Amino acid sequence: MLLRKVPGFSPASLWGLRLPQKFLFLLFLSGLVTLCFGALFLLPHSSRLKRLFLPPRIQQPGLEVVADLPSHPLAREQEPPPNPVPAAPAPSDDDPSSQSSSRRKKGWPRRQWPTVASRRQEDRVPFSFDFNAFQSRLRHPVLGSRADEKGESWSPVRAQREKIKEMMQFAWQSYKRYAMGRNELRPLTRDGYEGSMFGGLSGATIIDSLDTLYLMELKEEFQEAKAWVQDSFHLNVSGEASLFEVNIRYIGGLLSAFYLTGEEVFGIKAIQLGEKLLPAFKTPTGIPKSSVSFKSGNWGWAAAGSSSILAEFGSLHLEFLHLTQLSGKQVFARKVRNIRKVLRNMDKPFGLYPNFLSPVSGNWVQQHVSVGGLGDSFYEYLIKSWLMSAKTDVEAKTMYYEALEAIETYLLNVSPGGLTYIAEWRGGILDHKMGHLACFSGGMIALGADDAKEEKRAHYRELAAQITKTCHESYARSDTKLGPEAFWFNSGREAVATQLSESYYILRPEVVESYMYLWRQTHDPIYREWGWEVVMALEKHCRTEAGFSGIQDVYSVTPSHDNKQQSFFLAETLKYLYLLFSDDDVLSLEDWVFNTEAHPLPINHSDSAHRAWGPR
Repeated sequence: MLLRKVPGFSPASLWGLRLPQKFLFLLFLSGLVTLCFGALFLLPHSSRLKRLFLPPRIQQPGLEVVADLPSHPLAREQEPPPNPVPAAPAPSDDDPSSQSSSRRKKGWPRRQWPTVASRRQEDRVPFSFDFNAFQSRLRHPVLGSRADEKGESWSPVRAQREKIKEMMQFAWQSYKRYAMGRNELRPLTRDGYEGSMFGGLSGATIIDSLDTLYLMELKEEFQEAKAWVQDSFHLNVSGEASLFEVNIRYIGGLLSAFYLTGEEVFGIKAIQLGEKLLPAFKTPTGIPKSSVSFKSGNWGWAAAGSSSILAEFGSLHLEFLHLTQLSGKQVFARKVRNIRKVLRNMDKPFGLYPNFLSPVSGNWVQQHVSVGGLGDSFYEYLIKSWLMSAKTDVEAKTMYYEALEAIETYLLNVSPGGLTYIAEWRGGILDHKMGHLACFSGGMIALGADDAKEEKRAHYRELAAQITKTCHESYARSDTKLGPEAFWFNSGREAVATQLSESYYILRPEVVESYMYLWRQTHDPIYREWGWEVVMALEKHCRTEAGFSGIQDVYSVTPSHDNKQQSFFLAETLKYLYLLFSDDDVLSLEDWVFNTEAHPLPINHSDSAHRAWGPR
């Protein structure tokens, strides 16, 4: 103690001091105490000492990702306000604001959001979006009414759904055990894989899995994924990233997780990641390059004279409109509206959209047209933009049906064996093959059939069924009952691959995606039968001791594995299979559209959304 250093001082002699001496001593002691505590609480850089005495301040999730944005509301919140507003009293049990909406499946925590006015006053929420109002506009419970679970009997369909849920749980637990935080799992070597297309971003499987875990009510696993996003998903990366892949997997996954749960951290990170993609649009035409450098903000690996790909720059519309909806920043919507404008005004050979376009000159680079790889999701996003706008985006509708008519005129064929397929077009010459990626088109055509001209609706429903049947045949004609990457119609061989380089299967979802849409449109039990065949084939040929893996040859009875559990297997394949065996009101198509990575995005029925999303 400091007083022990005073010569002749003894604690026992303290009270032997005279009264003036006692007064001076106590005055000295009180000054010393005041000086110490003043230094503790008032001097700079004393936060470590404060934590010894004061309870920790609870930080809102997601603050760390906006701290480096000086203009961001949440960045300003990190220092306490000079006059904090007293906390509101807890709502009573009979307070309507405390009641959980009947639209949320019982058992999941509901997040009660403040009104728009109070949000602005508290400066806490970084986007102009009323989550409670959004929830009230949904026409069906997010997770459905689960009518087949209300009885005590264990139905076969419920058992099939539970099996798919077990597959998802196994895929997740294997990833968590061997590759948590890495982009994808390698189940044979039991380690993780990063790859180069995400620019240094990590956890692709986690972001891709969020909505599937939520959908299947794997609550513990969802909380694990959410905790990783909060604590470990960092955006301060410096690599070159694929604009397309980051958008559909990361931004799509974060947006859907936000809309399903209302958790701020998902919306915040989606917005900030979207801002990191904007430099890709700095081209003479506004058509973005395929990649962006997170370090410099410039174009990535695509050279100045290279082309942009139709399916990539044409598959941004859904996500970027939602980024504007959440953030209030029109820059996202302007970027994708400009893409639409450029494409709308271009000359198109026979009404077809070639796959390659120069972002510098604005001209088509090659006369190659495909509804499979390189072109596929452009067409998908046209019809889904129409649906997502609550059928107000007439421009998207017009472009879709005009493109579909051109595809039917110039690419659609029927084989000698009666199989309907969509060929590829190269300057007027057809390649009579169809890729696995093109097998989404059966579902797309079914999805858009009801909004076609009345005389075409039945035709499009039948066309969707025939294309989906052809894709099923590509599975049925293999030894594994899984489909190849591409299959041909020539030399008397139909719906089979003709070379080993096209015979692999990498856990792709497009065929079961079409099964799901056709089931919801027709309720024909054949689609559930075909879907269950896929489940059994996945279990037999793709399940390993440490996760699921693609196979190198679907025509081998003992195929070799490719040692990769694709993130889209958890995002798409298992989700579409689960929905195939679920009631129609589970993620109802009246409320949701799926992006091309199967992340559900809401149809916003509000007038404000119509004004924000319509063509300008």
